[in-house]
Amino acid sequence: MSDLVLYEVGGCPFCIRVRNKLEELDLEYESVMVPRSHANRTEVKEISGQTGVPVLVDEEHDVHGMPESTDIIAYLEETYGDGANR
Repeated sequence: MSDLVLYEVGGCPFCIRVRNKLEELDLEYESVMVPRSHANRTEVKEISGQTGVPVLVDEEHDVHGMPESTDIIAYLEETYGDGANR
């Protein structure tokens, strides 16, 4: 199991942006597909406090439910991109 877990919904453009960044950085991650209905996204709510996706978990860096694709992409660049202290 990877330290990176992405909670997502199929076809979500924001999720696709995050997946593309993960692939660009050649990072292994686990994808967890969640229900389309916000009312049924209890796991996402427990992790991040909200029901929107994408949500990223990075156990290695104590990130336990980061929402918002722009924040996730910036975090991935800063943590795993060129010049990052790994």
